[in-house]
Amino acid sequence: MDDLAAVRPAVDDEAEVTPHDHRFPVSTRVERIAGGTVVVRPSVGDFADQEVVRVGDRVQVSWRDATGVWALPAQVATVERGAAPRWHLTVSGPAEPVQRREAVRARLAVPITAVLNAVDLEGEVVDLSERGIRAVLEPFGNPPAPGTVVPLTVHLEDGDVTSPAEVVWHHTRGSRWGVSLRFLDLPEKDQDRVRRRVFQAMREERARRI
Repeated sequence: MDDLAAVRPAVDDEAEVTPHDHRFPVSTRVERIAGGTVVVRPSVGDFADQEVVRVGDRVQVSWRDATGVWALPAQVATVERGAAPRWHLTVSGPAEPVQRREAVRARLAVPITAVLNAVDLEGEVVDLSERGIRAVLEPFGNPPAPGTVVPLTVHLEDGDVTSPAEVVWHHTRGSRWGVSLRFLDLPEKDQDRVRRRVFQAMREERARRI
């Protein structure tokens, strides 16, 4: 327990913060570790005009290090808004190792096609995991409501991954739609392909930082 209580992400690590009442994580970068507080800089430009977290919310912080994937329970203590938003998270328990098959998310840009009302909507992935994607789409007609199931194709470099996907949320991002989509019944072989691509993207990001 003492060893786990000391486990924290490192400064500049990519980390996912998942509010307990949301099904999708938010990509963040760790800015500071101070005792029982973890300060992260969220990628909330895609959540314009939305209150992603509030003071008092319980969240889970997930990240990957050389030994595996970890999850840390925390509570939102402070929310800084503006051009450079930051969340101050108070650790509320020890870190726990996450099973290998739990989803890990990475930022990368690959094209996608979603079919809405028999119309192919082209777009691009913002971040990807074996659970689903966050993406932007070219709009046509009315945006999809949360809970809508759409055929989705992710055009990976080694071939397409196709699956029905459920809309978790959407918003307008400039002239395009921002959406998060959860894969439904993604075959295990495609989960493995997505996972390999995610880990590759994480290695590429790490190499760029170095």
